[in-house]
Amino acid sequence: MPNGDPVQIYTLKSEAVEMQVMSFGARVVSLAMRDREEKMGHVALGHAKLKDYLADRKTYFGCIAGRYANRIAGGRFSVGGQTCQITINDGPNALHGGKEGFDRYNWAASGIPGGVEFTLVSSDGDQGFPGTLTVHVRYTLHGNVVRIEYGATTDKPTVVNLTNHTYFNLAGDGRGTILDHVLRIDADEYTPINGTLIPTGELATVAGTVFDFAHPTAVGERINEDNEQLQLGRGYDHNWKLRGAEGELRAAAEIYDPGSGRRLNVATTEPGLQFYSGNFLDGTFMSRTGSRYESRTGFCLETQHFPDSPNHPEFPSTELRPDQTFQSVTAWTFTARG
Repeated sequence: MPNGDPVQIYTLKSEAVEMQVMSFGARVVSLAMRDREEKMGHVALGHAKLKDYLADRKTYFGCIAGRYANRIAGGRFSVGGQTCQITINDGPNALHGGKEGFDRYNWAASGIPGGVEFTLVSSDGDQGFPGTLTVHVRYTLHGNVVRIEYGATTDKPTVVNLTNHTYFNLAGDGRGTILDHVLRIDADEYTPINGTLIPTGELATVAGTVFDFAHPTAVGERINEDNEQLQLGRGYDHNWKLRGAEGELRAAAEIYDPGSGRRLNVATTEPGLQFYSGNFLDGTFMSRTGSRYESRTGFCLETQHFPDSPNHPEFPSTELRPDQTFQSVTAWTFTARG
């Protein structure tokens, strides 16, 4: 790190998956899996060198986003009778925790059975958030399943929303767009957005719309339709309300690349899923293969609470009190088929 602190990288390896995670941003650096012909290939986007992660404040490749993943309108909210102002870094809004979110920290790291645990203590007032927040994130790999476990405690009422921000391309890192990937999302409703990508507060049905992925549908099949919501996000950058009970580990999404046969299934205890089709990738950064990360060359399936929940009492609450422990689990299952 610029201050001389060492950055640690851990490798987690099985017969099916090999991944690397790094203490800077507690992030996934790389992930390789087999295709239908049993050939290993990198499927997570990322940089080749630490200096590129340090310089990149746009993509959030592979990181743990927090203290509040996604957007907070105007960076303002109230919690515990206190009005808070978070640092602004996305137009008029706060995104992924503000200017110096959890992606900018070098977390403490330690090996655990089957994986690694990252720990971060975010001080009271960090980016404007109240309370000293202690966060633990565990990555473990068993066979073809990557499990991400989140935990957090606070000494004052605050808000917490954590997610992993890995971009995937199941065809292979640097192997074109993800528009041919076939996606299913286990949801009947989504949260429409306004002009700055903040939810309006409405829960809208997906049935019969471009947001209906209840049945497997190619990502690119409707992404360029004349639809105001798609135009606001430059494609898909929206939150779906998942079926089932919050807190129970259940299916959230499945995505499949017909070319390679690779498939990713996502399960989570979270109430929402942000599907982002990589619309704001603009060719600034290079892949490991030397190609540029252009628009829609990677996708994110971010398991989380809804964007701007502190300003929407009708949404599932993101408030965390000193007598509570935040807990969340997400699992990625990697397979290939003929």
